[in-house]
Amino acid sequence: FQNVNLGFSVTLFSPSLSLLSVRLRFVFGACTLQALDLVDRRSVTRVTSPSGRLAFQVLGASGHLYTCYTSCQFCPCPAFSFSVLRRNESLVCKHILAAYLCQAMDLCQQEQVSDQHMTLILSGRAQPDP
Repeated sequence: FQNVNLGFSVTLFSPSLSLLSVRLRFVFGACTLQALDLVDRRSVTRVTSPSGRLAFQVLGASGHLYTCYTSCQFCPCPAFSFSVLRRNESLVCKHILAAYLCQAMDLCQQEQVSDQHMTLILSGRAQPDP
């Protein structure tokens, strides 16, 4: 996944940007278009704390906020549990792929939170903003 950034920057200058989506779909499957939609809607927020902790919060199409961890490739969404963990049909869910793509394209919303708030986010006890 660390080569996603390199692959994007190389493809950016190719004659056809649609070639990027074909390549991504070949590797990541059906969730690619949904992930690109999340990127287009700027639904990914990179959350950091002073201690260096990092998480991505992705606002799903349903309006649910998912806290994703790219360092260990985990998302609490049902698709991740079913398609990635249980059936082994996908490498990642659309939320994790959107986080990778936003990071590679430098399109993440940025949010700095306190260490205490990051602890609440990581434990799943943080209240979403109204």
